[in-house]
Amino acid sequence: MAFCKSCGTQLNEGVKFCPSCGTNNEVAPEAAPAPEAPVYQQPQQPVQQGYQPPVVPGAPVMNDIQDAEQNKTMGILSYILFFIPLLTGDAQKSPFVKFHANQGTVLWIASIAYSIAVSIVSIPLAFIPVIGAILVTILWLVPIAFAVLGIMGIMNAVNGRCKPLPILGGFTLIK
Repeated sequence: MAFCKSCGTQLNEGVKFCPSCGTNNEVAPEAAPAPEAPVYQQPQQPVQQGYQPPVVPGAPVMNDIQDAEQNKTMGILSYILFFIPLLTGDAQKSPFVKFHANQGTVLWIASIAYSIAVSIVSIPLAFIPVIGAILVTILWLVPIAFAVLGIMGIMNAVNGRCKPLPILGGFTLIK
C-alpha cells in the first residue's frame, strides 16, 4: 500500500500523482519506500475527579444525606396525603420533608382548583353536541398530568432528591 510522500494520502496501486495535493509519487528504483500514513491521536480528556451534582435553582441544597434517608417515608406521604407531614410536625423538623410537603400541597391545591374550574366550564359545554363532548373529554384527561407529577415527586422522595416538579415546583406555600 502506497502513501503520498508529501501529504500522506493513501494512493491506489499504479497512481503516479497524488489526487489530494498533486505531488509526483513515482518511485525511483533507488528511492526509499514511501512514508507511513500519519497516525491520528485522540485528544486526551481530563479525568473528572469528584462529581458534584448540579444545584437546582429554588430547591434546598441537601447537605444532610441522613435527613433524606431517615425521612423518605414522610417525603412519599407528602404526595399521597400531603397533610400527614404537616400534622405530625415533621415538615418543621426536616428540610427534606418540608420541601416535599410543599410540593405535595401545591400539587393537591392545583388539582383541586383545576377540577373545580373544569366542573364549572364543562356544564355549558355539555349542551354543544359534538365539539362540547370533545372539549369536555380533553379537559378531563388533564388530571393524568397531575398523576404523573405526583409519581415524579414520589420518585424524587424515594431517591432522596429535592428536585422541583415541572410547572408547579416554583411555588412555595410552606415556609
